Amino acid sequence: MGWEQIKELSKEACRRLTGVQKPTFEKMIVVLKEAQRQKTLQGGRPSKLCLEDRLLMSLEYLREYRTYFHIGKHDGLSESTAYKTIGWVEDTLIKSRVLSLPGRKALLKSQMNYEVVLVDATETPIERPKKNRGVFIQERKSATRLKHSLS
Repeated sequence: MGWEQIKELSKEACRRLTGVQKPTFEKMIVVLKEAQRQKTLQGGRPSKLCLEDRLLMSLEYLREYRTYFHIGKHDGLSESTAYKTIGWVEDTLIKSRVLSLPGRKALLKSQMNYEVVLVDATETPIERPKKNRGVFIQERKSATRLKHSLS
């Protein structure tokens, strides 16, 4: 599913699909267009996908955590190209500092009530039957004695 099909969705449906609201998506596109312009001035091969589709591919990766292979096949790219494209989009958006998540203090000051659920996924020991090591050692010793007595 490309950007051409998604841009017709409502604001809520777009947010549900991509994880960001349409105005945020548009801000991201502005940042990426500027970075793409700088990249084009330096030379380089043009991408097979438009900026919107590359951003959408990156958001799909972050939202669904699909493999690069799966995303690449979905968008008609190789696995390595999908990896490079997603990395470029992430790095460009991080370096721009136009968009950022609120800090911990901002979250603590907000009036929002958060409910946290913790899941303990630590490993626990399993009771296993003890191996009878004594019998094994005795058999090995008796086999050794047998060899010495035959020679």
